[in-house]
Amino acid sequence: MPPIDADPPRRPEPSASGPDDDAARDGVLAANAAFYAAFEAGDLDAMSDVWEHSDRVTCVHPGWAVLRGWGAVAASWAAIFSSGQQLQFILTNEAVSMAGDVAWVTVDENVLDARGSGTVTALNAFVRRDAGWAMVAHHGSPVVGS
Repeated sequence: MPPIDADPPRRPEPSASGPDDDAARDGVLAANAAFYAAFEAGDLDAMSDVWEHSDRVTCVHPGWAVLRGWGAVAASWAAIFSSGQQLQFILTNEAVSMAGDVAWVTVDENVLDARGSGTVTALNAFVRRDAGWAMVAHHGSPVVGS
């Protein structure tokens, strides 16, 4: 009887990214940048353009319960933008991961406002559609002591 291999088979390492992968990553980063530009500008129309308008979208703002569906998510952005609070984002530790037509960005949002600054770590998920990448999830969580 042959010896039993204790280690499970390893998947091959992904090959180096090609031009198509680079273009897809650039598209995801552009969609992510559009999200933060809309957020900083308090522009509900621009924010709407970033998101998929479906029941599967979710959003967790720091300190909020999970919001499900485009209606609830859109209402949250309308409430946030109507507050008049001006925010500036300095993004650090931004990383993109992809699996087929799904991509996610992890990023630290270094947020500046009239009261000071703080850091929120975020996960932004996108799906590829014919017109480009659309956000389907945003989750922000404050970094304690930032």
